[in-house]
This record gives sequence, C-alpha cells and structure tokens, in this order.
Amino acid sequence: MKLAHIVFPHRSVLAVSMLAALSGCMTSTPIWDAHFGEAKRAVMQAQIIDPHAGEHAQSAPGIDGKSAVSAMDTYEKSFQQPTPAPNAFVIGVGSSSGAGGQ
Repeated sequence: MKLAHIVFPHRSVLAVSMLAALSGCMTSTPIWDAHFGEAKRAVMQAQIIDPHAGEHAQSAPGIDGKSAVSAMDTYEKSFQQPTPAPNAFVIGVGSSSGAGGQ
C-alpha cells in the first residue's frame, strides 16, 4: 500500500473537520457584533427615572463662593499634611485625668 493512499484521506478528513469548526464560529459573530452593547444601554435607560430632569429642575441651594473655596482649601490641606496619629502603645502615661492620685 502506498503512503499517498493513507496520507491523502487523513489530510482531507483533517481539512474538512477544520473547515466545519471554523464555519460554526463565523455564522453567529456578525449577529452578535450588530447588537453589541444593547443590553447595557437598555439597563442604563431603565435606571433613569426622568431623562429630562436637568432641563426643568431647579438648582439646589448651596453655600456662597467664599465659604466653598475655604472648605475646599481646608479639604485639600488635610491631604497635604495629615495630623499625626497618637502612639497606640502609650496608654494614659503623662495625662492628668483627675480620676485618682490627687
């Protein structure tokens, strides 16, 4: 028996199975790509109670500009130089609590 009689059917079966596997993957992808993101958009729209709320809602009363700037400055400074935490291992040493020993 010649080697060609064994190799050709083996390669043809391999090629047909590869084409069948690839054709199965290619049929559904364009359909999925056409509808990509629809579920996310539908869920986001379902969570919005009034989509035009910004057009007809009154603005909330706030604080004046000077107070807002001062509050933001204080907030930003708290991150630049945070207050040091007290030592957790020193308990009651050097403090005058007035509880006893007068």
